[in-house]
Amino acid sequence: MPTLFTKIINGELPGRFVYTDDRAVAFLTIAPITMGHTLVVPRAEVDDWTALEPNLQSHLMVVSGKIGAAVRRAFEAPRAGLVVAGFEVPHTHLHVFPAWGMEDFDFKRANSNVPEAELDEARDRIIAALG
Repeated sequence: MPTLFTKIINGELPGRFVYTDDRAVAFLTIAPITMGHTLVVPRAEVDDWTALEPNLQSHLMVVSGKIGAAVRRAFEAPRAGLVVAGFEVPHTHLHVFPAWGMEDFDFKRANSNVPEAELDEARDRIIAALG
């Protein structure tokens, strides 16, 4: 059965994509811990990131670096956070987000009530920063 992320990747569910290639995608989460919180996801359904083949693992880090630099620029953040948690959806995903301090790494701060327009604006800012 396809994961939630596979359904987003395949267009069966909506997603705010900021990056796509033949091996990975990046889209905004609907529950950001900071505005601009983006998920980098392999197209392949692999539950645990430690089970990724090494070339795909490397590729995801390269993509995460690009997204991290873009979210820093887009939101004028001093750092970009990177977390691989993997408990919410059984499909490897890397959380990349603008960070101003360690408190920004607290997933208890995730906000699932962000207005659609704000998420759209965040997507547009990241795409422009990737430009």
